Amino acid sequence: MTSSDKIVSCIALNKRYGDVQALHDVSFEVERGEIFGLIGPDGAGKSTLFRILTSLLLADSGTAIVDSLNVVSDYKQLRRRIGYMPGRFSLYQDLTVEENLNFFATVFNTTITENYHLIKDIYSQIEPFKERKAGKLSGGMKQKLALSCALIHKPSVLFLDEPTTGVDPVSRKEFWEMLKKLKKENITIVVSTPYMDEARLCDRIALLQHGQILTIESPQKITAGFPQKLYRAHAADNHGLLVSLRNDKNIRSVFMFGEYLHILFVGEPDITIPNLTEIKPSIEDCFMYLMNR
Repeated sequence: MTSSDKIVSCIALNKRYGDVQALHDVSFEVERGEIFGLIGPDGAGKSTLFRILTSLLLADSGTAIVDSLNVVSDYKQLRRRIGYMPGRFSLYQDLTVEENLNFFATVFNTTITENYHLIKDIYSQIEPFKERKAGKLSGGMKQKLALSCALIHKPSVLFLDEPTTGVDPVSRKEFWEMLKKLKKENITIVVSTPYMDEARLCDRIALLQHGQILTIESPQKITAGFPQKLYRAHAADNHGLLVSLRNDKNIRSVFMFGEYLHILFVGEPDITIPNLTEIKPSIEDCFMYLMNR
């Protein structure tokens, strides 16, 4: 990967809030035109990292470059080149859908007409409600409006901080379909999510926990690199089975995944465990393994 292919570059970013180390030596690069995912639970450091990359927060140490601009010294230029959709709905609640979009277009010295092709598929779904106040929209409609406002100036990089949190499954699916279309417009997308099922929709992902990156790779390579055989089991009393297995010296780890237990053995699998079946690991399995390690 040449330097021209790198549109985001982070080198040893650190950020502390009092006694909490929110980011610890975070380093990674994002290739131009890819969908790059930051995957981790609440409190992992995703929002802090996004605020640093969008020049809204200063890191304690380290360097961040976005589209060849230093996020500290070049912040004025940077803000004209990027789009940012924070985790919480941040548009003007008392303005209508159309007024919000017009406002953001004006701020960036453009018009809705000029870049309408970028937002057409998204905005057309909420355009029938363009006279409605933004604060009266449903979660899915707010999401579409926020994305439209973040795109109206055709940013080179789009930062999306947990854009599907609190949104229904249908809207989540629609949202990711929109992201695939935006990628074809050569817009680089950096997206964070606590949902492991969304990780496989990214080109590459960084698994983040307690402000540290556990690994960075494509979802397929992460799951393919799982180091040992994984099994699942279930019983009438899953909780009782979980407690029992956690006291078994032949069990490396065991976690509850829905109605099943996912198990890693130290040695050979114990075939007396009820309904024991070998399975392929998911991103969540890989995350739990790396975190446990």
